Amino acid sequence: MAGHSKWANIQHRKGRQDAARSKLFSKLAKEITVAAKMGDPDPDKNARLRLAVKEAKSNSMPKDVIDRAIKKASGGDAENYDEIRYEGYGPAGVAIIVEAMTDNRNRTASNVRSTFSKNGGNLGETGSVSFQFDRKGEVVYPAAAGDAEAIFEAAIEAGADDVESSEEGHIIYCGDSDLGAVSQALEEALGESESTKLIWKPNVTAELGLEDMQKLMKLLDALEDDDDVQHVYSNFDASDEVMEQLG
Repeated sequence: MAGHSKWANIQHRKGRQDAARSKLFSKLAKEITVAAKMGDPDPDKNARLRLAVKEAKSNSMPKDVIDRAIKKASGGDAENYDEIRYEGYGPAGVAIIVEAMTDNRNRTASNVRSTFSKNGGNLGETGSVSFQFDRKGEVVYPAAAGDAEAIFEAAIEAGADDVESSEEGHIIYCGDSDLGAVSQALEEALGESESTKLIWKPNVTAELGLEDMQKLMKLLDALEDDDDVQHVYSNFDASDEVMEQLG
């Protein structure tokens, strides 16, 4: 995905997250609880929990809320959640991956299917679109962290695969299993990142105009509003002009 549209997408999503901070915190807490329940409650001994806590902190989640989520899992009274991935197509044939955590598979499947159909999309079978994405680790740094050459050298030294730099900042990619080690090495070299997480990165993109982007964003917004949905990924590309018109 081109750097400019990737950054526009990140900023667009961040604005919507800020507008629904309590919902965001709820989803982050769910990830922390599940990670702590599946492994050691000490982030230093649990890579998934460490990443979940790091992502929560990058979204300004209060420390007491983070600690409460970990304690809830450690106390054994946390809910049991199933992790499910849904795949489908949105307007103009854009590929979409939805990651959910749910205590009721039937409810979540019904809601996700309904959201796709009501917003011009179609829910497909598992594997129907994931071949258009690669599972990657993503670490984001602000422009102030350094120039493109310095960041690239630090990223490669840390074991990363690729870097996308622009005036907005730097997006560093690595293998999914390498994220913990790469992010730690980057932190030692560059300081705290803005965001560190696992993502589905498109390996092929679909360029959309304004009308199709408006339809797609309506679908993506509706999916992300679902309490059971943790993450939504799509392989759209769009020009700066289109993203600016979206607002």
